[in-house]
Amino acid sequence: MNPDKPLTDKDLKDNSEVLRAIFETAIDCIIVINHRGIIQMANQATISLFGYDRDELIGQNVKILMPEHHQVQHDEYLGNYIKTGHARIIGIGRDEKGRRKDGSLFPMRLAVNEVQIDGSRFFAGIIQDKTNLRAAEAEIERMNRELERKVIQRTLELEEKNSQLIQINDTLNKEIKERQQIESILRDNERELQHALEKEKELNELKSRFVSMASHEFRTPLSTIQSSAGLISRYPETEQQAQRSRHIDRIKSSVNMLTGILDDFLSLAKLEEGRITLTLEPFVFDDLANEVLDELKNNLKAGQTTILESEAPGYQLFQDRNLLKHVLYNLLSNAVKYSAEGKPIHLRTKMKDASFAFEIEDHGIGIPVQDQAHLFTRFFRAKNVTNIQGTGLGLNIVRQYINLMGGEIRFSSIEGKGSCFKVRLPVDPQGPSFV
Repeated sequence: MNPDKPLTDKDLKDNSEVLRAIFETAIDCIIVINHRGIIQMANQATISLFGYDRDELIGQNVKILMPEHHQVQHDEYLGNYIKTGHARIIGIGRDEKGRRKDGSLFPMRLAVNEVQIDGSRFFAGIIQDKTNLRAAEAEIERMNRELERKVIQRTLELEEKNSQLIQINDTLNKEIKERQQIESILRDNERELQHALEKEKELNELKSRFVSMASHEFRTPLSTIQSSAGLISRYPETEQQAQRSRHIDRIKSSVNMLTGILDDFLSLAKLEEGRITLTLEPFVFDDLANEVLDELKNNLKAGQTTILESEAPGYQLFQDRNLLKHVLYNLLSNAVKYSAEGKPIHLRTKMKDASFAFEIEDHGIGIPVQDQAHLFTRFFRAKNVTNIQGTGLGLNIVRQYINLMGGEIRFSSIEGKGSCFKVRLPVDPQGPSFV
């Protein structure tokens, strides 16, 4: 393989069609250059991000993707590394600016590793577009400033309240006859202050939970994707398929995890904006339940089983099928996630008065008593699940969906023994709700 010539289709086929498919469909940009900085390969993500056609990139110096003030230094960096082995960028991830075909600059994360192929030296760069991340960081900073402003404003209000209380106390010493009335005013003011302090504390806790959750839940899968994508290039041989497949599975799992988090955020935003409305249609509940149970088969741990126990197997509901499917999937997947291997999970349906009810019971880790009052609060997670993946949004969204359908949800749980979630829906969704 000649490092001075672009890689041909035959070269790629010799190194596996699978590797080519992974390379082309990778979410991050991947660029391969030779020891002189000439672009040998660029995947579709690179083409889309930088705005060049593939033919415009292959054979060009990688400097065309850099700001002008970095272009002069690049050859010096590369030449110095080849001569001395001293890395400025190679093997070290760092934040840089990228330059599109139209000349516009954007923030990016660059990681470069050296690759040896048939005795020739190449360099593979992985690029992540940080434009949206920078926007999110700016929004968090804006929210912090706004929160600080509100804290200062509330502090001034509290100081003013305290000043009023001092004046009232002075007046009490002079006007004994008005003592009872003033004491009543003081009690009211104290209640207002306590309520204000509790609200302030709640806002601070919500902010803290959001920042902690977003930082952890996004960083973990992104780090997995980045490391696996980098490691895949180290297994070019056909007999190394097992290693490549392992990293591909890790990437797929991390992408699914990020998609689930973003779906939760999207659902929450739609609920807050009132953009979710009921789409009523007739369907058999057991058919929907079996559909969800079938989708969950791949999530079951060793020895886990799901058991459907139905009082009315052919019972037809007139409800929003998509919302109810989301509710079922969330509650059942929680039961799977928080239960140990070999434990059964029961889904039971019941007819009661003018309503249809179902319950999901597991024999998992249960919910601590002190956490049960906060279980449906957004971003809240019980103290015994901190090591299990989750955003703390699922049950909050589930309860809002059930409220929209005119139903109610309740639960009972014993820590270390399991939980049972019970949902009741009206037979006539256009009639009065239970909540």
